[in-house]
Amino acid sequence: MLKAVILIGGPQKGTRFRPLSFEVPKPLFPVAGVPMIQHHIEACAQVPGMQEILLIGFYQPDEPLTRFLEAAQQEFNLPIRYLQEFVPLGTGGGLYHFRDQILAGGPEAFFVLNADVCSDFPLSAMLDAYRHQPHPFLLLGTTANRTQSLNYGCIVENPQTHEVLHYVEKPSTFVSDVINCGIYLFSPEALKPLRDVFQRNQQDGQQEDSSGLWPGAGTIRLEQDVFSALAGQGQIYVHLTDGIWSQIKSAGYASLSPLCLPPLPGPVPAHSPRTPGQAHPWGSTNPRFRDEAPVPASPRPNPEWCGVVAPRSSLLLLGNVYIHPTAKVAPSAVLGPNVSIGEGVTVGEGVRLRESIVLHGATLQAAVSGSLLRCSS
Repeated sequence: MLKAVILIGGPQKGTRFRPLSFEVPKPLFPVAGVPMIQHHIEACAQVPGMQEILLIGFYQPDEPLTRFLEAAQQEFNLPIRYLQEFVPLGTGGGLYHFRDQILAGGPEAFFVLNADVCSDFPLSAMLDAYRHQPHPFLLLGTTANRTQSLNYGCIVENPQTHEVLHYVEKPSTFVSDVINCGIYLFSPEALKPLRDVFQRNQQDGQQEDSSGLWPGAGTIRLEQDVFSALAGQGQIYVHLTDGIWSQIKSAGYASLSPLCLPPLPGPVPAHSPRTPGQAHPWGSTNPRFRDEAPVPASPRPNPEWCGVVAPRSSLLLLGNVYIHPTAKVAPSAVLGPNVSIGEGVTVGEGVRLRESIVLHGATLQAAVSGSLLRCSS
């Protein structure tokens, strides 16, 4: 029996995602036509033995989030619950605070996924590695170049055993080209070091606050407080992936849609996202690591679609393009690469759009030269 926890953060995070996150909470923002965390849920639901998915964060359980959870439960036929933190508790504090809910039913292990990652989620491979050699913490890692690695948690591993010997979060100098993907598999014993950090925080806080109610005691940073502290002690191991992975930290993540909706050979429906259970058809030319970099355009003429007002033979899509079935796109519009057109969007004559996500209900019209856009919603 397995569980999964998705850490969705809160409105105080994701400031680099503004102003987009003012209208849509970052975890529900569309990537390849569906909410960002739906890709996480889909991947978890495909793991045999998955019994429950928990979302932990500091967002208010408002109507959009509630509707999404209800729809996701129906689509994936799994209990999916949201557990709201009373204050922001960091990447590990929520896990410790809600430990009873996580451990209810006696799971063999539980996945922990950061919401702000886009990946092919090799969860089954991680589970196989864990069962072959069980340890409290298994991290998913990938490789980056020397410059990119400074923006992530860096892992020094034993190449024979894959034990994490040293871990540094966002180092100031080069440490390793192996980086932390923010996707983990923990055993129930992994919560014991989190308890130790909580108790230590509580003791430190009581020395400064005689009331004994220091609010920071529950804040636990997995990366600094746990991974860095336990590295080299035989508790943390890394599973390296050669699949695609990237963080989603800013509005420039529009170029990440092809990670979830890659190009397929030949004409394909321009509007069709992957269906649940469909394999990711990654091509051998895709990079294993992408740092929010655009993908070169490749023309895909004569696509088929539904809900597009242009004749089938006239709409030109370049590279990866998603068009919602309810959107209307004029025949002379050119879309791509890496464009997502949302529900009820109207794209006018002569519009040229690339590296963009157009939210629901927007109207785009080209200026006289066709080089500028006028948008309304």
